[in-house]
Amino acid sequence: MAAPSIPNLLSLRGSRGGGRGRGSRRGGPPGGSAASGPGHDTTIQGTDTDASVSRLSAVDMGYLDDPYAQYFVQNQMGPATRRLPIINRALDRLIDAFLSSELGPEAGRKQIVSLGAGTDTRCFRLFSRNNVTGLIYHEVDFPTISSKKRQIVQSTPALRNTIAPDPRKLSATLPRARLGAAPAYRMTASTGLQSDIPTLLVSECCLCYLQTSLGKDVIKHFTEQMQDLSIIIYEPVKPEDPFGKQMVANLAARRIHMPTLEMYREPADQETRLTEAGFQTSKAMTVEAIWKQWVSPEEKERVDELEGLDEVEEWNLLADHYVVAWGWRGNGFQAWDDI
Repeated sequence: MAAPSIPNLLSLRGSRGGGRGRGSRRGGPPGGSAASGPGHDTTIQGTDTDASVSRLSAVDMGYLDDPYAQYFVQNQMGPATRRLPIINRALDRLIDAFLSSELGPEAGRKQIVSLGAGTDTRCFRLFSRNNVTGLIYHEVDFPTISSKKRQIVQSTPALRNTIAPDPRKLSATLPRARLGAAPAYRMTASTGLQSDIPTLLVSECCLCYLQTSLGKDVIKHFTEQMQDLSIIIYEPVKPEDPFGKQMVANLAARRIHMPTLEMYREPADQETRLTEAGFQTSKAMTVEAIWKQWVSPEEKERVDELEGLDEVEEWNLLADHYVVAWGWRGNGFQAWDDI
């Protein structure tokens, strides 16, 4: 029997037919270990492997278009685990809107900071676009994760040439004079962080692993430096109903504890969280609502024809227990007003 998995929006673990091994049906002791310490850190780092394998499975099946996903599972032993993917378009839509907002003569000078980026490929997909100029993209993660990713990028021309034709510049700080024309990619936000351009902070199931006080401090670090700031948070919610309790048990079985799941239990709590952090406008939607309202009927039909989702009720429950919250203040986020 496979180990319980964390429910996520890219996939429901297991294949179609019998023997799915889904996390939502697995048991486990209630509660969880403290969200700190070497053991917990190692467990959290391991979730990135699950994500990269699921991403590649989604690409192979035709759910996602990501030519870079293959490079981060090349060292997997044996064939990739088959996953039943679910598409989440929320972050792409918000990030595209952020990049499309015009600022007159300052158009194009923008910055994204991805917390807990792991093997995420969004930076490569963005930098491969012809219309993305002047974007600084920071990725922050454990040193072991960042080092491994840097090695893969440096040794893979398809990745390296997308973000930095000269591999020696992978972690270099580009001069301010070049920001208007050349993108920049950095695997740390400790250097080269620009405080005077619109900045988007992204946390895809990252801040949820920190004690809530530390999570607040991370956001405060950015709100104290930047006036034109926005944030996107993707985290689980609703831990108290039957499905939520099982979700918490699944996490505990993997020795994973999410303090924010206890503090910000409902989507409205996430909105309050961002308002209290200093963002002038904040919104939150469950992924179920996003799927219904943001994804076109044509795309839903296309996805359904790829493989077929034979457990719609479970998908609805899962999607209703994850939330995307976003907030902003200052200039550079005009397109978000219409979302």
